[in-house]
Amino acid sequence: MEPITMGFVGIAALILFAGIGVPIAFSITLVGAVGMALVTDVEFVLVTFQSLPYSTASEYAFAVIPMFVLMGAIASSAGIIGELYAAVNRWLEGVRGGLYIATCVASAGFAAISGSTVVNAAMFTRIALPEMLALGYHKGISAGCIAAAGTFAALIPPSLTFVIFGILTGESIGELFIAGIIPGLLTAGFYIAVIPMMLRVRPDWAPQVVIKSTLIEKIRGMAGIWPMLLLVFIVLGGIYTGITPPTAAGALGAVGALLIALGRRKIGTAQIWEAVRQTAELTSVLFIIIIGGLLFSRFLVVSGFVADLTILVTDSGFTPTTFILAMIVMYFVLGMFVDPLSMLVMTVPFVFPVIKSFGMDPIWFGIIVTKMIEIAVITPPVGLNLFAVVSASGGRVKTGDLFYGILPFVAMELVILTILIAFPGLSTWLPATMH
Repeated sequence: MEPITMGFVGIAALILFAGIGVPIAFSITLVGAVGMALVTDVEFVLVTFQSLPYSTASEYAFAVIPMFVLMGAIASSAGIIGELYAAVNRWLEGVRGGLYIATCVASAGFAAISGSTVVNAAMFTRIALPEMLALGYHKGISAGCIAAAGTFAALIPPSLTFVIFGILTGESIGELFIAGIIPGLLTAGFYIAVIPMMLRVRPDWAPQVVIKSTLIEKIRGMAGIWPMLLLVFIVLGGIYTGITPPTAAGALGAVGALLIALGRRKIGTAQIWEAVRQTAELTSVLFIIIIGGLLFSRFLVVSGFVADLTILVTDSGFTPTTFILAMIVMYFVLGMFVDPLSMLVMTVPFVFPVIKSFGMDPIWFGIIVTKMIEIAVITPPVGLNLFAVVSASGGRVKTGDLFYGILPFVAMELVILTILIAFPGLSTWLPATMH
């Protein structure tokens, strides 16, 4: 079988397995193993299975994953996020749709100490949705805002998407983190600017303004912001200045979150152990998927698929622009049916070499892929953040409500994606200042 044909058969098999509900960790490992066996021999597959998982799991740089997951888990358990949301909400009570904007601001803050879009969406569903519904906010738009704001965690560092992209491509995780700052803030700022305009057209989506807090209460509430700001300073400040690599910054962030929680008596032994358990569980799942993705990537390389695909694309008249547009269409369609992490490990092994052959900046492409992943997690019918919100709402929100409410935010995301493609400097300028 020709390398191109074999590669596409493998990709089709992955999509088929995903469609029938086979976990991506198992399907991608199986396809990679069978493909390598057909191209080489069983002995090569056995040697690969002995060496690659160990070398991956023992790589010191990958300790960044559990450290950032633990930091977010401790911050969630300690109530840091609830205090942040309450503080922001008090200052926005005088603005129509203030709860929408407060959710966006607080989600951006939580994204800087979380890294998981699903955790972000589920957390704010529990914190913000009850208050929105109690005040008469539109149910679908409220849920859509929470789901969409949860995607900030994909761009604003520390992002688990950047970590996995860096592992799969060998690019600097630290540079990816710093590159995501401006696009992440741009996304949050765009939401904050457009939501009031949206409510002018559809005022029925938000009730009349109600001011309940005094100026003194608003000022006192600002005390709930400093823990988040301190953690952001520790993590991103250390990475940007080069004082700490991402792994050490994650460890410092986790310890900092724990000390803040203990010092404020906001966490107990049971909550600490639960945060550790959640971290171990999520980290194990991520590592299994990453190892499967690397096995699949090796199959694509040894089969000759990557080399032949690169030649095929570069000789077929594709320009960098048309190739990026083709990638956007591919991710948009995949995002309707496949979860984001699966998309990442399925596509990056064969897309990234083509990008490099075109001479595109790999850090910039990491931002574009991450933005497309953001769009994927809020795209019906299988957007992971959508199901996280429906599940966390406790029956308050139906799937149909959310599918309607998410549409304005998908439109916003497409505009932001266009801006990031048109102006690469938004993604590359800040990491360039690190050198």
